[in-house]
Amino acid sequence: MDDWVMLVALGSILLCGLALDAVGRIVHVPRVTLLMIMGAVAGPPLFGRIPEELVDNSGVFSDVALTMVAFLLGGSLRPEDMKKHGREIFSYSISIVIVSAVFVTVALWALGADPALALLLGAISVATAPAATMDVIRQSGNTGHFAKTIRGIVAIDDVWGILLFSASMVIAGVLIGVDFGASMVNGLWEIFGAILIGISIGFPASYLTGRVKAGEPTLVEAVGVVVLCCGVASALDVSFLLTGITCGAVIVNFALHHERPFHEIERIEWPFMLLFFVLAGASFEAGNLSMVWSTVIGFVVFRVAARFVGGLIGAVAIGKTVHEGLLTGLALSPQAGVSIGMALVAADQFPSLAEPLIAIVMITTIIFELVGPFGTQFALSRQVTTATGASG
Repeated sequence: MDDWVMLVALGSILLCGLALDAVGRIVHVPRVTLLMIMGAVAGPPLFGRIPEELVDNSGVFSDVALTMVAFLLGGSLRPEDMKKHGREIFSYSISIVIVSAVFVTVALWALGADPALALLLGAISVATAPAATMDVIRQSGNTGHFAKTIRGIVAIDDVWGILLFSASMVIAGVLIGVDFGASMVNGLWEIFGAILIGISIGFPASYLTGRVKAGEPTLVEAVGVVVLCCGVASALDVSFLLTGITCGAVIVNFALHHERPFHEIERIEWPFMLLFFVLAGASFEAGNLSMVWSTVIGFVVFRVAARFVGGLIGAVAIGKTVHEGLLTGLALSPQAGVSIGMALVAADQFPSLAEPLIAIVMITTIIFELVGPFGTQFALSRQVTTATGASG
């Protein structure tokens, strides 16, 4: 592919994505959904307006974008929030993660899905869309206890999800026929190697952050840290998602001016995410739809059920009401970037599962991006109404 073709394609994607962002605000459709649909329509399988070479070599955009998301997730694990809401956050997040993984895996396996595919989809179902959930909370203006708890759960459940996903990759490898010992060693290295790299980069960055001026120097530092995390993790074959989360968590807990790097990444994150969602959509094969609808329906139904049951168990465990537990589960419905990132990682490692895996996660992400934010909005409004009624 000529350089000018790639540059024209990238520029066109960014500008069309900007236009779709504006359209989404007018028609109240999540921009993530519009971007993925744009990618699917303009990509090689349909109209072919996006060069196939760009889609095939989109890994660097995807990896950097997802490392930015992971870095921001780690940055949301603030010590003050953990102290105030830690008990609730851990109870809800752990129960929802376990129930989601078990419900979806068992249900899809019972519906006839390949055991390895069912296991990977069960792990992917755990992830919540941080951006969509945070957007709804910001729009609602809710700054109360419930909203803060949801913020904390969104951050930590993706951490549990990535750990669970790494373990599921090991088991899926064994089910497919990879040697158990080699698969176990690789899985342990992927998890603990990522944590080690995140700490190794995070601590020097924590020291540097307090000594770099705000503005452009901090922007350069923040981008350098994220790209370094992504590059080193990829070179050493560990999870760049877990590396980014670990690095972000170290910086937010130990840096003198711990907010600065995260604000700078938030400022430049969107162009990378825009490319990520469009190119993910462009990798979608429409021909797979007829094969995966039963799995898609099972995934959606049992993921929603798992949210309610997990929220209920989490509430009972810490003495909260059933009502609050159900609303907490409903508020955690959205699914987006982290799930797609997991699917792309799994597809790369297990090519035989790539087509159905990407198709299922793409379709369910569109469904949950359309419906999930309404669930979050409803939960926040009902919780406010309940709290107001109780205080009155």
